Amino acid sequence: SWPKCLPFAFQSPLVCVSKMGKRSRLRKKEHQNNSKPGGRDNRDNGWGAGYADIIKENKLFEAYYQELGLVPEGEFDQFMAAMREPLPATIRITGYKSHAKEILHCLKNKYFKEIQEVEIDGQKIEAPQPLSWYPDELAWHTNMSRKILRKSPLLEKFHQFLVSETESILDMCAAPGSKTAQLIEMLHSDMDVPFPEGFVIANDVDNKRCYLLVHQAKRLNSPCIMVVNHDASCIPRLQIDTEDGQKGTLFYDRILCDVPCSGDGTMRKNIDVWKKWTTSNSLHLHGLQIRIAVRGVEQLAVGGRMVYSTCSLNPIEDEAVIATLLEKSEGALELADASVDLPGLKWMPGITKWKLMTKEGQWYKDWSEVPVNRHTQIRPTMFPPTDTEKLANMKLERCMRILPHHQNTGGFFVAVLVKKAPMPWNRRFPKLRKEQSSSSLPQPEDSPRERGVGRKSVCMYSDSVLCSRPPPNKKMKRHGFKEDPFVFLTEDDPVFPPIESFYDLSPDFPKINVLTRTHEGKKRHLYMVSKELRNVMLNNSERMKVINTGVKVWSRNSDGEEFGCAFRLAQEGIYTLFPYIRSRMITVSVEDIKILLTQENPYLSKLEEDAHQQAKKMGMGSIVLKYRPDKSNPDGPQCPIELCGWRGKTSIRAFVPRNERFHYLRMLGVEVFRDKQGQGPREEEKEVKEEVKEGETENGNKDVSPKQELRGENRGDEHLKGDEREGGGENLTST
Repeated sequence: SWPKCLPFAFQSPLVCVSKMGKRSRLRKKEHQNNSKPGGRDNRDNGWGAGYADIIKENKLFEAYYQELGLVPEGEFDQFMAAMREPLPATIRITGYKSHAKEILHCLKNKYFKEIQEVEIDGQKIEAPQPLSWYPDELAWHTNMSRKILRKSPLLEKFHQFLVSETESILDMCAAPGSKTAQLIEMLHSDMDVPFPEGFVIANDVDNKRCYLLVHQAKRLNSPCIMVVNHDASCIPRLQIDTEDGQKGTLFYDRILCDVPCSGDGTMRKNIDVWKKWTTSNSLHLHGLQIRIAVRGVEQLAVGGRMVYSTCSLNPIEDEAVIATLLEKSEGALELADASVDLPGLKWMPGITKWKLMTKEGQWYKDWSEVPVNRHTQIRPTMFPPTDTEKLANMKLERCMRILPHHQNTGGFFVAVLVKKAPMPWNRRFPKLRKEQSSSSLPQPEDSPRERGVGRKSVCMYSDSVLCSRPPPNKKMKRHGFKEDPFVFLTEDDPVFPPIESFYDLSPDFPKINVLTRTHEGKKRHLYMVSKELRNVMLNNSERMKVINTGVKVWSRNSDGEEFGCAFRLAQEGIYTLFPYIRSRMITVSVEDIKILLTQENPYLSKLEEDAHQQAKKMGMGSIVLKYRPDKSNPDGPQCPIELCGWRGKTSIRAFVPRNERFHYLRMLGVEVFRDKQGQGPREEEKEVKEEVKEGETENGNKDVSPKQELRGENRGDEHLKGDEREGGGENLTST
């Protein structure tokens, strides 16, 4: 959610003090003083005013970029003015779910209309506008700052909508994982295919950031994503079983190489970059950036594409790295012209001339000018190629540099590389599947039968932003949190027969793609991955450190056997499982869903007649609640919805986590929000919170029995009496 993203967008060095040293005591004293009448606002001092002392000025930065001439003539003042302005709040709607159109409709016709005439502190809030270059109006921006959004009572509903939906279908574009999420969406462009052939492997060198990647990716509930923890400059080469039964090397069809950088393009949100910026940052990172990019193209399939990107404007980290790659490749790589892909995006072409400046302000135009005592800091690859013909053939102008003042954005650099042939130093010869036969490429020298195989795979190489520390040792280190094992089930595992019978699974259900996270004891949760990811995992368990993969599809219930199956359906995996389930389904209407999501444990009779009759014929246990759009009712959701539920003895309930529950309620026109931030939820929201506690227990690995669920235990409804525990009262009202 939004607040969880903020610490990465605004990192204060003062927050890092962990012991009660002198600085901590001073801060505590200041905190106490600010709490007194007449003192500064306590909360502002924490987030907002904490940066008041940072002056947005850096003479070295201005001198450097003014001299380089990256900004068009006459625009430098606009460029600097934009850099000093806060980055506008930007919203991206997750594009691969059919729910996206419903959320877009809700935003445009409700929330945007409510705030377009609002005036706060003398500033008129502009109506949010779609980003002209982003397809299908799925990304929007506004002149509202994050601080205004968080604190203004007039924007409270809108803010809480954003916070809640960020857990389901909105991307606030501020945390690690935003680019990974877009790759997953592209993979799932056809929602009727539960297991796309491709997969995404997302990597980060920082163990803690890997878990942020996991958090972002889990919102999309994809069985085709794996998060791994490696130094990208020496990420291991992976092996897979090929279609002809041989062992092959995995080469990627697409790679996003989002390298660590000095981050001067993020000054609008990372305020401390203003005082920390120096040209030394780029000099220190240049070598690491090349090593990561080289490792990327080594693992790219012939015919594949690698996107190299930074949030830095510095040519030492941008064009210099690309020029080095192109020169090393000896024609194996070429820059693609990506200008037609996003016609509404404003960008500046890459440059072919640049020079280098030290932190002392000394300039060097060429390697020959660099004194010997600087050779450890400054390398020849940091300068443009001296051969004019070679430089022209590189077509560096195809690189794209986004400047903040052109479209009210951050600063960014991107280059798209196409692999035309094997790298000259590589002895393996990757190819895109189905595009080239193995006979069209020479066989590797070290193994006559081994060949590279593309698997419609995408790899994201990413290290920490603002990471100026040296890279780890080249040997793979298994550090950070210890992960539970990934154990695949066999087709004859005894767990399957009752599940197959209870849910009447179709014969083509891929049982071998089911895994658990324990070697011993009862299986608490069952997960699924695509067959391609299963192939990768089985062949590389000792090569890579997997942080997370798969989507949860079933959770164990205590005493569940008496209902015919010990495992109930998990909401996060329902869209993966649904195509294979042939029983335990109840078709529901919009009004049925409202009842199921706003009442504690409604009696079966509360459902409309059609759903009521279906439920009466069904035995107790886990169920699927299926909604299909009603074309005769254009006001209802125009997308299919599948919810997990439970059929009790006389009642029925939905097993949906809180964030998704609110998401579906908003799609149905039910308002859910707090009175004031920090003053607790309204009474009706308290009831909904209690109702969805079970949804939250899925993340806490709690094991709740059906008996407890039916009695209302672990749901916070002890205040209900007798039959009220079965029926419950309506908590929310439709607007």
